[in-house]
Amino acid sequence: MLISILTIMNVITFVLYRHDKQCALKGNWRVAEITLLSFSFFGGALGAYIAMHGFRHKTQHKKFQICVPLFLTIQIILLIINL
Repeated sequence: MLISILTIMNVITFVLYRHDKQCALKGNWRVAEITLLSFSFFGGALGAYIAMHGFRHKTQHKKFQICVPLFLTIQIILLIINL
């Protein structure tokens, strides 16, 4: 069950980051940073990390450089503990 929830959260987070990058390129309304970080925190850190580096999006923002890897580390530790 936990793996299914994390998979869904990571897919949603990845899609949000991709959508935000596309909006940035087109000059459209963006996804709020708090939304991106919240989805990263609540189980989507791997999707955020992959999207950040795959799309070169938010990689220059200190907030994202620190938070996303931190969230990912915490999520991996929690996953290991719960398996």
